[in-house]
Amino acid sequence: MPTLEDEIRRLMADETARLQAAPDLLTRVVHSHRNRRRRAKAAAVAASVAVVVAPVAYLTAGSVATTGEQATISAVPEPPAIDDTPPLRSEPPDLGNLGDGREFGHVKVGYLPERLQWSEWSVDFGDRYSTAYNYEGDDRGSYRVQIYMYEGEAVQEVDDRIQGYREEGEGEEVAIGDRGGYLVVQDVGEDGMKGTPTLFLRMGDRQWAEIMVSPMYVKEFSGVEAVTAELKKIAEGLTSTL
Repeated sequence: MPTLEDEIRRLMADETARLQAAPDLLTRVVHSHRNRRRRAKAAAVAASVAVVVAPVAYLTAGSVATTGEQATISAVPEPPAIDDTPPLRSEPPDLGNLGDGREFGHVKVGYLPERLQWSEWSVDFGDRYSTAYNYEGDDRGSYRVQIYMYEGEAVQEVDDRIQGYREEGEGEEVAIGDRGGYLVVQDVGEDGMKGTPTLFLRMGDRQWAEIMVSPMYVKEFSGVEAVTAELKKIAEGLTSTL
C-alpha cells in the first residue's frame, strides 16, 4: 500500500497533468486515493494537509520588551518575501503523435463507437498512461471515451480500487471473453456529477485497462444497457502488445 507521502507526490504530478488533462482525470485520481483509504482516513488526511499549510508566526529580533522586572515576548508575523519571478510551468509528459490513436503505449484499440476520433490529447507517467477520444469539433481537452492504462507496480492501484468497490457493494464482476473485468459507475453524486460508467479490464498479470464513458456522452445513449454494451465492445477490441 502506498504511503501518504507517496500519494501526495503522485497527486502533485497529476496536478501538473491537469494543464492538458481530460476534465475528470484529476477527480478520478483523487477518487482512487479515496477508494484505497476510504472515508475512515479522510479526517487524518485533512489534518495532515492543515498542518502543512498552517501559517507560522515568527519571533522577530528585538521582540523582547522589559517592563519593570517582567519580560514579555510578542509573536509578530513577518511579512512574506516578495518574489517577482513568475512560476515556471512545464508541459506534462505525453505519448506524442498517435496518428489515429488506435495504438498507444502497449495497447491496440480495435473498436470505438461511431464518429469517435483521437482527441490529440494524451498523458504519460510511465507505468500509468492515457489517451481519449471525442467528436470532430469538440474541445481538445474534452473526452467522450477515455482509456487509462496501468502496468507493472501500478496495477496494485486498480486492485485496491476494485476491492473497495466490492466491499461497498458497488459494481459487478464481468467477463470479457476469457478476460476478467469489473463494471462500475464512479463518482456518483460527487461535485454534482451524475457518474462515470467505467469498465476495468484485466489484460494480463501486469496490465489493466480502465475504460470510461463521460457523463456528457452517456446522454446520447438510450439507457444503461446501451452504455454497458459499448464499454464491453471497446474492452473486447483491446489487445495488449506487452
